[in-house]
Amino acid sequence: MQILSPTSKMFAEIEDGVGWITFNAPERRNAMSLDMWQGLSAILRKLELESSLRVVVLKGAGEKAFVAGADISEFEEKRSSQQDRDIYEAAFDDAQKTLAQFPLPVVAMIQGFCIGGGLAIALNTDIRIATDDSVFGIPAAKLGLGYGFEAIKTLESIVGPSHAKDILFTARFLNTEEALRIGLVNFVTTRKQLTSKVVEYAERIVANAPLTIKAVKATMVEVVRDPGQNSPEYIDNLVNDCFVSDDYKEGRIAFLEKRKANFKGS
Repeated sequence: MQILSPTSKMFAEIEDGVGWITFNAPERRNAMSLDMWQGLSAILRKLELESSLRVVVLKGAGEKAFVAGADISEFEEKRSSQQDRDIYEAAFDDAQKTLAQFPLPVVAMIQGFCIGGGLAIALNTDIRIATDDSVFGIPAAKLGLGYGFEAIKTLESIVGPSHAKDILFTARFLNTEEALRIGLVNFVTTRKQLTSKVVEYAERIVANAPLTIKAVKATMVEVVRDPGQNSPEYIDNLVNDCFVSDDYKEGRIAFLEKRKANFKGS
């Protein structure tokens, strides 16, 4: 099923419980333009309404990049004045927040360049699966760009303060081996096996109990919130929903009968 996109530079579809979002500007290595930031938010909000959805995968069109940063060719026109910067930053922040708080698991399928804004996108997903020849980095210091609080907080929460400082201070590029070592990615595979690896991983999630997955994702979102903003009662309700669900009963019976459970999400 196709999901309507507000820009041709993004497209999305749902197949067998998996939502596929593609950054579709291969001629620019899928560099993020303003309409793509806005499009990412819009697509995610539409996907959130689809009851058949169990997991989302983000990928880049072509073979050169996941997302090679922001589209610098737009900077003079759309990021030069204060008003323009405010509009752009609002779209960037909204996309990152919508992605980070998406209620279902999100997987980044990375090959080639995953740079700047592209790495920011990947860091706001739950799982990152990369090819062994991918390249990572945040070149803000080479461009004179400021890097915002939330973006640095997310990076630091994943790789730790020392590695985050190294990445930002030097603006150097990291290969996949180093990215895996510091926790920037979860799994590494070859280009030839990338699609099958991601599909297999997504299918594992689809086969599990949707209410449990939803509760886990919601809990992780709450865990990283600033103190005082947490909602433990909300999480308690989600956990209770699991225990009173038909899926919990199905899971117990399937375990005793030594068969695969058929979860319905209720």
